[in-house]
Amino acid sequence: MPAARLELIAAQDWYEGSAPGLGARFRAEVDFQAQRIATNSLLFPEILAGVRRARLRRFPYGLFFRAMPDAIYVIACFHSSRDPLIWRSRV
Repeated sequence: MPAARLELIAAQDWYEGSAPGLGARFRAEVDFQAQRIATNSLLFPEILAGVRRARLRRFPYGLFFRAMPDAIYVIACFHSSRDPLIWRSRV
């Protein structure tokens, strides 16, 4: 989803601006979790009907997604301190 992509880019840019290389580490963690989601989406808890969350290990973010038969749809790349009503409006 475009909103999730924009959130990911904004977070990566913010981390990179905080410390050189930190944005790349953030992106590597997102990519790692995305691979885990693609391998077995059922590993992650269902937060809402049909929506699961993969928490990043070293950053306070979660990837919220729907697993469909033919694809994984990422709804949000969301900081844990933000209001969850924002990403829930996308469901």
